[in-house]
Amino acid sequence: MTSLILKMSISLDGYIAPADGSSGWEAAGRSPDGAEWVLDTVSNASAHLIGAATYTRWATFWPGASGPFAKPMNEIPKVVFSNSLSSADWPETTIATGDLAEAVTRLKQERSDGYLLAQGGVRFARSLVQTGLIDEYRLVVHPVVLGAGEQLFTTPLTIEPVSTIAFTSGAVAHVFAAHP
Repeated sequence: MTSLILKMSISLDGYIAPADGSSGWEAAGRSPDGAEWVLDTVSNASAHLIGAATYTRWATFWPGASGPFAKPMNEIPKVVFSNSLSSADWPETTIATGDLAEAVTRLKQERSDGYLLAQGGVRFARSLVQTGLIDEYRLVVHPVVLGAGEQLFTTPLTIEPVSTIAFTSGAVAHVFAAHP
């Protein structure tokens, strides 16, 4: 059975999205060594798990993109969790419908290589946390304070620190294992 990793950007004060819905705050603390770490995380996944909102944005961006992230984003299989999408035009994409926990459990059992990587989307990420099926959290803390917004964790959760990497421009990657 393969593991499920959730990778998310998070502000210093614990938000994964600002209250006004703006973007760009994740640029704070970006650096070549941080980008390399994220690229390694993205490239080694056996499948990318995303919600419908993230799929809608990424499916219009990644197919025409260039740079080091384009190849893994386009070539690694993607599973979109949605009960509203009827088709997925982005190559290597399938749609999973129905109960999220059942679908993720099935994917974890069917695959034995690499890991499943979930990233992006506040609602999707929170729903995954609530399933209790995440094996590892890779949280990149950016040196920015949002003051308010959307949080990833809405109930208590015990996780175990695995590693911490400080990048040259101030972002810090914290890897946590889910507590059994």
